[in-house]
Amino acid sequence: MDPGSLQMDCRVRRAKTDRLDAAMLRRALMAWCCGDRAACHMVQVPSVEREDARRTHRERQRLITARVQHVNRIKGLLATQGVHDYLPLRRDRRECLAELRTGDGRALPPCLRREIEREFLRLKLVLEQIVAVEAERDTAMTAPGANDGDAAKVALLAKLGGIGTELATVLVREALYRPIANRKEVAAYAGLTPSPSASGDRHREQGISKAGNPLLRKSMVELAWLWLRCQPDTALTRWFTGRVGEIRGRVRKIAAVALARKLLVALWRYVNTGLVPEGARLKPGAT
Repeated sequence: MDPGSLQMDCRVRRAKTDRLDAAMLRRALMAWCCGDRAACHMVQVPSVEREDARRTHRERQRLITARVQHVNRIKGLLATQGVHDYLPLRRDRRECLAELRTGDGRALPPCLRREIEREFLRLKLVLEQIVAVEAERDTAMTAPGANDGDAAKVALLAKLGGIGTELATVLVREALYRPIANRKEVAAYAGLTPSPSASGDRHREQGISKAGNPLLRKSMVELAWLWLRCQPDTALTRWFTGRVGEIRGRVRKIAAVALARKLLVALWRYVNTGLVPEGARLKPGAT
């Protein structure tokens, strides 16, 4: 049972003990068993194998964040000396560092150079770990284990143009493995459902709920922008173009979130029924 779904009065300070909490859970469970599905929500606990399979792409997300931090740290150190065009991810970054000069033509201070070289060592370790994690991710798709029943869905999803192995892995491991009843549950799990507010004559939209899986929601918004570029002939892309046109700014971003919701529903149908999204292009060699 999800304790955050229990209804309670938040306007007053209430007593909280284990006995009172147990009684509240019991009342909510009795209402749920009697058919009141709004009394509380039940959590679908993944199996040990599925939870373990998520670690690869989640570790990669943390490593990518660490890589960005190291790169920004190196650029920030050099920016204090007037150097703004250095690229820390180049293979010859050490050779380029030796040739750098400050904004007024001096060589880099020795302590600063040694600090940057130590950052190079940390950056190199992160890059090596990213390569290792990506190799493990690819192996899990090409040679899945005996208990991995979701690798086939990852391979099926990766056949669509614009969807790589990483995005396909995130979508399947985080959401599309679940037994979902309808399209509303799909969008709600990603937190992409709208939150209207209506009282009397006042009607307004509060945006998406953001109550679902944050990694899934982030990946779907990223995929929505990729879909517009890699799948220009699909019905979803035509819907987006017809609705937004050449408008830029906030309106276009809001429409991209709506496209992400529609796209997630279409991919859920594709993974479970094999129905390819209308007009979608498969990668060369994919059948």
